[in-house]
Amino acid sequence: MSELIAEIKKLSEDHFHEILETRRHLHANPELSFKEFNTASFIESKLKEFGISHIERICETGVTFCLKGKESGGTIALRADIDALPISEENEIAYKSTNKGVMHACGHDVHTASLLGAARILSQLTDQFNGTIKFIFQPGEEKSPGGASMLIKEGILRNPTPDAILGQHVMPLIPEGKVGFRKGKYMASADEVYLTVKGKGGHAAMPENCIDPIAIAGQIIVSLQQIVSRMADPKIPSVLSFGKIAGGSINNVIPNEVRIEGTFRTFDEDWRKLALQRIKDVSQAVAGAMGATCEVEIASGYPYLINDEAYTERNILAAEEYMGKENVLKIALWTAAEDFAFYSHEIPGCFYRLGTRNEEMGITSGVHTPTFNVDENALKTGMGLLSYLAVNELNCAE
Repeated sequence: MSELIAEIKKLSEDHFHEILETRRHLHANPELSFKEFNTASFIESKLKEFGISHIERICETGVTFCLKGKESGGTIALRADIDALPISEENEIAYKSTNKGVMHACGHDVHTASLLGAARILSQLTDQFNGTIKFIFQPGEEKSPGGASMLIKEGILRNPTPDAILGQHVMPLIPEGKVGFRKGKYMASADEVYLTVKGKGGHAAMPENCIDPIAIAGQIIVSLQQIVSRMADPKIPSVLSFGKIAGGSINNVIPNEVRIEGTFRTFDEDWRKLALQRIKDVSQAVAGAMGATCEVEIASGYPYLINDEAYTERNILAAEEYMGKENVLKIALWTAAEDFAFYSHEIPGCFYRLGTRNEEMGITSGVHTPTFNVDENALKTGMGLLSYLAVNELNCAE
């Protein structure tokens, strides 16, 4: 494998400038979830430049194609998300977003450019592997119900069916030149919780004539914390947070209703279902005991993400071969959510982290912030490691 590693690293260097410019074009031209029409067309144009044909659209803005090796064999899928976020960029860079109020603040431009780089490399190495590599440029990761779930319904995991799927995501906590893996459960499920407490408004000086939804909302929020602290199995990480309360318009008027919005996250599907029911039960019981009502709406989100133990272990060993053991880190549970999770419940998956931090360059901002950026040298690792992991898995399966 040493000769293959050397060849992939050389190709990563050779194509670095082109993929760097690709990332900058994507960064300057971000598009929101399920509206990535120009992005999809740009991806197609780059693939055609690489001499890749048989490109297909899926779910309007998704792009997919397959590369076939020298002989028949297994199938590995490589996935990148392509959408951006509704954030106004504050970086003063030459390739700053030109789409007002939209920004690649989660690194999907890096993911897309890296996968295009892997396509560029692997299209030159089809004599080095057997089987098939399926490329998936996926829309709508940032918006429920998630592009992954939609692509699965449209048949992305059929014809051919991948034996496993691989994805990577930027990580500003990890220095450029390093990557992070975790076997087993890795990222949380995420559901949106919307509560509307309905009482009876009136003059704040006469609360006895009112049913105060603000006071009741406070009681509901405090009571709901018992779900995590006293009802959850402590071996199952769980988070229930409320980020928005809206109600009332002036200090001396009790309103008729209060709106509460939050999120519930965990790592067990049975507990997830039970906890969401208890959120509904507790909210309505507390409101009812105080003479009010509470409407509960749960917007079901992504399931927890699980990295297949055996497949991830093989990728860790391969990454150590490619990068050196000192550059492959073990990472902790992450309570953020990611729609790659849908794939991981269908076929063996491995979702790992690509280091992008560079403190000397001042590149330290977190994802989903208006100053997020990356050390672009990470693109070499991004496209090279994806390429090697795909070929290594196919060759190991022979």
